[in-house]
Amino acid sequence: MKNRNDNRYMTDQQIRQQIVQNRIETKLLVLEPVGYPVESNFIESPQIEVSNKELFEIYAKEQWNGYRVHKNQYIFDQKLMPDFAFQVAEARPDNSYITNNTSILVIAPESNVNLLKTQRDICFDDVIGQEKAKSKTKIITKYLEEPEKFNGWAPKNILFYGMPGTGKTMLAQALANELNVNIQMIKATSLIGNHVGDGSSQIHELYAQARLKKPTVIFIDEIDAIALERKYQSLRGDVTEIVNALLTEMDGMDDNDSVITICATNNPSLLDYAIRSRFEEEIEFTLPDEEDRLKILEKNMKTLPLECMFNLNDCVEKTKGFSGRDIKQKVLKTALHKAISESKEVITDEDIDYAISESHKEFVKSDAMFS
Repeated sequence: MKNRNDNRYMTDQQIRQQIVQNRIETKLLVLEPVGYPVESNFIESPQIEVSNKELFEIYAKEQWNGYRVHKNQYIFDQKLMPDFAFQVAEARPDNSYITNNTSILVIAPESNVNLLKTQRDICFDDVIGQEKAKSKTKIITKYLEEPEKFNGWAPKNILFYGMPGTGKTMLAQALANELNVNIQMIKATSLIGNHVGDGSSQIHELYAQARLKKPTVIFIDEIDAIALERKYQSLRGDVTEIVNALLTEMDGMDDNDSVITICATNNPSLLDYAIRSRFEEEIEFTLPDEEDRLKILEKNMKTLPLECMFNLNDCVEKTKGFSGRDIKQKVLKTALHKAISESKEVITDEDIDYAISESHKEFVKSDAMFS
């Protein structure tokens, strides 16, 4: 006689079906090549570099489709390199299942993302003016030192914008030197690959590396090079793909706490609206006023190898409209080189006037190109 309570119990097949239905799909899987479980003279772990992401994904899913993965887990290749191990650097979401829709990245110990070298001799005091931006960087510093104080209200995505040479990158360099945390500085143009799909993969890799070493500050210079408004899709075929990758990472749906993104641009109007909306604050870097120009001149004059015998106040007035970088590179440096070429022992008003005159010629040429 059949037990009437038997219908409370599922068959093995029903259990398997329910597990499949309730599986959480892995959206992004980041793998780090590790090597073979044992080493010998006969087995040498190869250097792994994935040159074709799409092809590797097909290869990987053929053997790992249906695998449940979590952070720090090891999975093994069973085809070209039997028993070669990859460690799961990140699975988003964690404890999820690889499917045909999973995006898979392989990061080498040395990332393919070309980071900028930080200049170790730059500090906050070297950035003249830009008080609002300095205040924001102090907030970032406080957060990274005492994150519990912010209780979920942490700084996350900040945009620096303004004329070239006004100190955007310099302030990021100073932040890198002041903080005892990982900072990744990168030119946006280096995230553009040779093929459609390379750009979005590089962006995911950049953030994957940041999460491995967090707390991390990511500084992306010239962000307009990759976060173009989507109407420019016809100019470069991967604009939408790159914008979507940036949106995913800036939203930080998975484990992006303690990863802060600072972007810089000279042309905020070119940015995709969705990207701009992710910035909690847009901070303008302005050209130095009279007081700031005086400080910039005085600071840089101390390092000049020749004595300065020019009228400082006149120089401050004549450099109105110049950025801090222009004052240093186009005025003081040009004046110094002129004095040295003429075997002078001092820099005079004549040298300064020559440098300013030459700088104005460059500005006229630059304006003519875009008129």
